[in-house]
Amino acid sequence: MLMMTINHLTCSICGRTYAPDSVQYCCPADGGNLTVHLAFEDQPELVDRESILGSRDRSVWRYAPLLPVADPGFAGTPLHRVGGTPVYELPGIRRSLGMPKLWVKDESPNPSASFKDRASAIVIAAAISRGEKLTVAASTGNAGAAMACMAAATGQKCLILAPRTAPPAKVAQLLSFGAQVVLVDGSYDDAFELSLQATEAFGWYNRNTGFNYLTAEGKKTAAFEIWEFFLHRNEAEVEDLNIFIPVGDGNILTGIWKGFKDLLALGWIGKLPRLIGVQAEGSAAIANAYAQGAAVIEAVRSTTLADSISVDLPRDGLRALHAVRESGGEYITVSDAEILAAIPSLGGAGIFAEPAAAAAFAGLRKALQSGYNPAQPSLVMVTGSGLKDVRAATQAVSQAPTIAPTLAALKEVTKHA
Repeated sequence: MLMMTINHLTCSICGRTYAPDSVQYCCPADGGNLTVHLAFEDQPELVDRESILGSRDRSVWRYAPLLPVADPGFAGTPLHRVGGTPVYELPGIRRSLGMPKLWVKDESPNPSASFKDRASAIVIAAAISRGEKLTVAASTGNAGAAMACMAAATGQKCLILAPRTAPPAKVAQLLSFGAQVVLVDGSYDDAFELSLQATEAFGWYNRNTGFNYLTAEGKKTAAFEIWEFFLHRNEAEVEDLNIFIPVGDGNILTGIWKGFKDLLALGWIGKLPRLIGVQAEGSAAIANAYAQGAAVIEAVRSTTLADSISVDLPRDGLRALHAVRESGGEYITVSDAEILAAIPSLGGAGIFAEPAAAAAFAGLRKALQSGYNPAQPSLVMVTGSGLKDVRAATQAVSQAPTIAPTLAALKEVTKHA
């Protein structure tokens, strides 16, 4: 299936409109994030809904008619395994929380075990179509791993700049995919700025979240999958959903918002579901702006163990702020202790989440404590596997006992089992 034509791009700050071939990354006037507008927004008849629903492809390329980049092929590789992630009911958690209409969408089955594969699949497809020689990305681990995985699957070259504090498991994953990895003695924001300088100086193609406007186009495919999941149950239910999303840079939430905006433009839904952004208390720049009713976002000095959402200045913060407001949602902040407590809670239902992913579930639990109606249809986005940060997982659970290899010793430690 062919890609959908980009009609124009709009700046999230000044509202200027650009032709798709006139700008590559952000607004030249003020550096604002650019939003992609596709031809079907004006001509929804261009898209055949039934051909999408009838597709046998379960990856993000199932939605190729709604994407601005063509499927580059590579069937039988991880590029065609991105997306199609499960939505679980988790009856044990439903009972414990008293929430009969709770679902969890688990992104860990993606090839590099995180939501970020969605963005990287689209970006690597664009790099292939453009004939780019090398793609660079700044990452605390997940975006870089996703980029490295997609690059490896398609024979492309990539360079990942990661802060030296990135979890060792994530760095090992980057290296195992064959990426060139450079650790930066500084924060994620420092790595981000260095990648921009390198893009300008060396002409490398840049995948960065909140910089390359195609990242949100990849992430919007999760919204399509959520819509399709509920389409086969109760079509109105997706519009009534409250979707809890972990937020760092803001691009995941922006991408999901963009997907639902596309569905709204197509007339396939009647209104946006409520988007509820969850930030770590130590990295809450967007939540702060929301709470203050502000139109600008002030940088913070990020301190949270949830590295994937640890950001001083969110690179897609304004759109993520607007998206929550437009959907009638809200922002919630959670402590590192609440994040750690959420890891074994999800684990008890069979989902192993890294801290950033567990933050969304922690946000739901905090909302319930503040009077959130448990009868509301709710969906939690779990965006990455706990294997990404085993060190954090060990802090979230009690340690296993060590015993002598005897039945008496085993009986003693299992007497309450």
